[in-house]
Amino acid sequence: MIGDKLKTYPDLALLLLRVVFGLYMAIGHGWGKITGGTEKWAEVGGVMGIVGLDFAPAFWGFMAAVSEFVAALLVAVGLVTRPASLLVVLTMTMAATMHIVTGNGSPETAIVYLIGFLAVALYGPGKYSADKILG
Repeated sequence: MIGDKLKTYPDLALLLLRVVFGLYMAIGHGWGKITGGTEKWAEVGGVMGIVGLDFAPAFWGFMAAVSEFVAALLVAVGLVTRPASLLVVLTMTMAATMHIVTGNGSPETAIVYLIGFLAVALYGPGKYSADKILG
């Protein structure tokens, strides 16, 4: 059966998951934030007020931008994969929380990213990764 053949390629599946989720997050979501400047960072970081961290919104926004761009690229190439994935998971947790609490937009995209990056964090990068090559 075809299922028997495909189950022998978990590392290829992990590579596909890492590259697609990592690049789409970095290019589709992180790039606009990382290049947005202080005003954009403050806007994004204002969400931290939901959990009582209402100081330094530009800092929190910049950290979210770094997570969505730099950490997502690290996941795509498989370098420090688990810590980078967890950064994105935390960021997507806040993004989903913001959408749920404010009712502004749907949390669906954030939750899908959260689950994808959590799967990578739990399973690891696989053998087709910089982590594996570097030992």
